[in-house]
Amino acid sequence: MFAVPANTVALSAVPVVVHPARIAASVARDRRRWAHLLRYDPVERYSALIESTGEVEIWLLSWLPGQHTDLHDHAGSAGAFTVVSGVLTERVIRRSTEIHHPVVVGQTRVFGPSYVHQVRNAGADPAVSIHVYRPERAGMTPYHFDPATGLSVVD
Repeated sequence: MFAVPANTVALSAVPVVVHPARIAASVARDRRRWAHLLRYDPVERYSALIESTGEVEIWLLSWLPGQHTDLHDHAGSAGAFTVVSGVLTERVIRRSTEIHHPVVVGQTRVFGPSYVHQVRNAGADPAVSIHVYRPERAGMTPYHFDPATGLSVVD
């Protein structure tokens, strides 16, 4: 077993090379980039595009208690999200297994193409998160999950 000293790995400053998790965490820390966009919508979760480069999309999302996404994937996009405030719960479906991950302030979750998940604010306080998609989102595929029959695409 060996360790690579941190200063021996070149970290790219070119956004197309930087991992989506690094971008999400960096943008989450830089409130000047997104604070002016922050809103809360009592009917549905709020989202605002922070930046789109043609290769990467960066979004701000706010979540009031109870707000959530449907179960979905991001088609061919990979990405990550970082929680800025509050607590979100990510529900992940893998091979007929359902896993729940609490995601707290400063934590980042990563996803690849065809990664099926749902994000929810199950807490009592509002939550804010930064989401990064590479390449830009081509859409989302909705799913239904039944433990007995497994995962199916919603028509």
